[in-house]
Amino acid sequence: MTTEQQHASLDVVLVRPRNPLNIGAAARACANFGFTRLTVVDPYDPTWRAACSAVDAEFLLASARLTSTLAEAVATATLVLGTGSVDRRKSEQPVVALPALAPVVAQELAGAGRVALVFGSEKHGLTREDLAWCHQLVAIPTSPLQPSMNLGQSVAVCLYELATRVPAFAGDNHILPADTAASLPAPDPADTHPVMQDLDRLASLIEETMAAARYSPASMRAANEHDLRLALRRMAFTRHDMRRALGLFRRILWRIGH
Repeated sequence: MTTEQQHASLDVVLVRPRNPLNIGAAARACANFGFTRLTVVDPYDPTWRAACSAVDAEFLLASARLTSTLAEAVATATLVLGTGSVDRRKSEQPVVALPALAPVVAQELAGAGRVALVFGSEKHGLTREDLAWCHQLVAIPTSPLQPSMNLGQSVAVCLYELATRVPAFAGDNHILPADTAASLPAPDPADTHPVMQDLDRLASLIEETMAAARYSPASMRAANEHDLRLALRRMAFTRHDMRRALGLFRRILWRIGH
C-alpha cells in the first residue's frame, strides 16, 4: 500500500460530540498528522461542519462522514480501539497503554486491516454500551488532579503516537527501531480479522439461536446482546474462525427448527 492508502486505513471516530469547536479541533489534529478520515456519530449541534476551530482543516469537516450509530461508523473496521481513562471504571476490554498503541495498530495494518480509533463525548466519554463495540481500550495517562482531557487534545495525543511510531504513517520520519516494520510477519489472509459488520452478523445469528433454544427470558435480551458483543471481540476471531462459527450456528439453528 502507498502511504496515502495506509492513512486511509485508519478512521478517527467522534461519538456524540457536543461542542462544534471540539470537532473542529479534532479535525485540525487529524490534518496536522496527515489523517484524512473523520467520522462523526450523532453530533449534538447540527452546525458542526462550520466550526471555526478547524483552521486549514475545513476540507476534513466538509468530507467527514456522518452516522447515527457507532455500529454503522465502525462496520468496515477490523480493529476498533476505544479511548479513555481507567481511573473511574473497570474496563471489560483489554487495556492498551498509550505507548503500546503504535505496535497494535502497526500489526493490524500489516495484515491489511482497517482501524477505527474511537473517542467519546466531552461530557461522559465512551459509555459502557459504546465500549461493547470496541476490541480494546486505549488508556491515556493523565494526572488524578484532572483526569479528563479535551476532545481535540485527546485526538492529537493519540495521532501523534501513531504518526511518529508507525512506519506506515510516518515514512522515514518514525522513531521506532528501523527493523520494527520488517519484524511484523506477513499474515495469512485467512488469519486476519473480519470486519465488524461480519462479526455483528455472527452475533445476530447466535442471538437467533439463543432465542430458538429459549436460552433466557426476553427481559435478558439486551444484557445478553451486550455480553455477546464483548465476548466475540475478546475472542479476536479470524476470518477462518468466522466461517466456521457461522456454519456451526446455522447448523444448530436448523436442527432446533427441525
